[in-house]
Formats: sequence, C-alpha cells, structure tokens
Amino acid sequence: MPMHVKQAANVVELLEFFAQRGEPATLAEIADALNWPRSSTFNIVGTLVEKGYFYEPRLRGGYFPSPRWQSVVQLIGERDPLPGPLLDLVDTIAERTGETTAVGCPSGLSVVFLYVRESRQPIRYFAEIGTRVPIHASSAGRAILAQMTLKEREALYRKLVFEKYSETTPMGIEQIEAELRAVADRGYHQSNSEFIPDLAGLSFPLPVEGKRLSIVAAGPVSRCLDRRPEIARIMVTAIRESGLVAPADLPVI
Repeated sequence: MPMHVKQAANVVELLEFFAQRGEPATLAEIADALNWPRSSTFNIVGTLVEKGYFYEPRLRGGYFPSPRWQSVVQLIGERDPLPGPLLDLVDTIAERTGETTAVGCPSGLSVVFLYVRESRQPIRYFAEIGTRVPIHASSAGRAILAQMTLKEREALYRKLVFEKYSETTPMGIEQIEAELRAVADRGYHQSNSEFIPDLAGLSFPLPVEGKRLSIVAAGPVSRCLDRRPEIARIMVTAIRESGLVAPADLPVI
C-alpha cells in the first residue's frame, strides 16, 4: 500500500477546507477548524504563501488560496484531458438511466473516478470526482481488471488485503476470477453492496486512447438490482453511439 504522507494529506485537507468555507480564514481559524497545532498551521500556510499558492486578500484579514492553483490544474488538464465524447457519454447514460454514472481509472488497488454525473433522484449514489472504490470489490474495478493480463492481475492480487466490507464482498482471488469469467455470458460487470451497503451497479470496460478506463452506473438496490439488464442495454447503446469503442468489442445484450 502507498505510504500516507501527513504533510501532503494536510495540504489536501486545507484546500478542501477552503473549498467548503468559501472565504478567507485566519491562522487561528484554520488551526481550530482542522484541529492542527498552531505551529504546524503557520508552517504549512507560510510555505504556501511563499510559493505563491496562498495570499492575504486583505491585510490581516485571513488567507485564501491564490489563482495559481487554478492555472496549474488547468495546465495539467490540458496535458491529459478526457475527450469530450467521453464526458458526453457519461452525461448521456446518466440522463437515460436516471442513475449516477462515472468514468474511472486504476490507481493502485483502487479505481478513482475522473468524471461523475450524479443522478437527480433524491435517493441516489453520492459520488464525486476523486471518489475511490476497491478495484476488486466493485464492478468499476473488475471492468478494469478485465483489461489486464492474468500476469498483471496476479501481481496486483499479491498486494490485496481482503477486507470484508459486507456479506457480498469477494474474499478471495478465485471469487474475483469467477466474476470475471461470468461476464462472458452476462455481458457486463455487476456488483451488489460489495463495498457500499445498499448499492447496486454495473460497468463496462472502456479502453480509450490507450487508457484502461471503466464506465459505471449505480444506484440503490431497491431501484437498480432488478434493472441491471435494462441499464446494461441502455449503456451499450450509448457506448455504441459514442463511437469510443469498436462495435466488435461491445457485448450483445
């Protein structure tokens, strides 16, 4: 597992704090809100000010992230953007199914969502860009695993810690491989409360521009479990219309 570096985590926590707060904050307010020592708060904010990533909009009126964050993130996005048709595909599937839809990519032992379109239903799967799910205990993850060679999967399996999130969480390599084999007959990857209780989802591999991606639609079990074949047909139709995947690579459902 990757090492958890506290300083890096603190910077992320600080940015999330300001994203939610939406206005400048003094060092004391930051320290109190994040339960940080005053000295650590001074050092972190001071370093970010020195690098140009934080500034004081008003003298002694508190600190706030500078526009430099936006320019850097925009530049990164321009170097490795998600193609417009892929974003349109996520939006289309979300509209046609009525369920939260996302595109994910592998990140270690997880899948991280790069783009999300949430359902408009009051009871829905709450997800956002950056949401992570286990690569072995989610349909989105197994749609990624299916794009790997057996040798690649075996190397990944050696790093897995089989934590039991629910009664349906796969607890062994053979269970995962059996699920991958079952897709040949079913046509899509599926999950039922394996990681998040009362959540049913289904996914398809989405190899786009050399990336191993997956696209997932998910919602509450009460609404989605029995609808999975219907949702799968909607997703396949939308993927075919997008032209992102060769027709020969799409299952017949």
